[in-house]
Amino acid sequence: MFHKEGTKIIFYSMLITVALVLAADYFLTLNWLRIVVQCTILVFLVIILQFFRNPNRTITAADNTIVAPVDGKVVVIEEVYEPEYFKDKRLMVSIFMSPFNVHVTRYALNGEIKYSKYHPGKYLVAWHPKASEENERTTIVVDNPIFGEVMYRQIAGALAKRIVNYAKVGEHAIQGTDAGFIKFGSRVDLYLPLGTDVKVLLNQKAVGNKTIIVEKK
Repeated sequence: MFHKEGTKIIFYSMLITVALVLAADYFLTLNWLRIVVQCTILVFLVIILQFFRNPNRTITAADNTIVAPVDGKVVVIEEVYEPEYFKDKRLMVSIFMSPFNVHVTRYALNGEIKYSKYHPGKYLVAWHPKASEENERTTIVVDNPIFGEVMYRQIAGALAKRIVNYAKVGEHAIQGTDAGFIKFGSRVDLYLPLGTDVKVLLNQKAVGNKTIIVEKK
């Protein structure tokens, strides 16, 4: 199953792949060279297809949990100053997505969408210290009845060229449903209230809609 944001790219990629494979078959007379070229073309198609995977991971939405919004590795758990919306210190949990992870962003929690803003920017590598402030990104705040206002930020990386964001102010976010997509990229930061008892560890593999970031009994 593939995400709708990849429909056009997948379609044109398949057309180009077929054309190039046929061209290689017609123009390349050396058997080994033809096979190498055709296999390389198919590998690139497979890479594009895996970027737009959208596995079906239904969950029972719960106000008392915050789940991982994306697949990837937890690379940061630390207190930081958040200057855009809260303008105070928050606990940031950052998940880095490699090119081999699912790149769908899902709502990590239920609540009313209070803020949603797109920022054009640079394409620094996602782990760069200034990526969260200077890269292309979107900032979304969801007001949850138990946790209060929680922010998540989609951040483009060196390969990403477009962030898709479905969040609109005033709408209700339903935990686990699609919140956006980062095409060929790369990191999502969660900003939680200070003192939040997170359930994940540094370098832990997170799975979107499955890994619990925070849970209140």
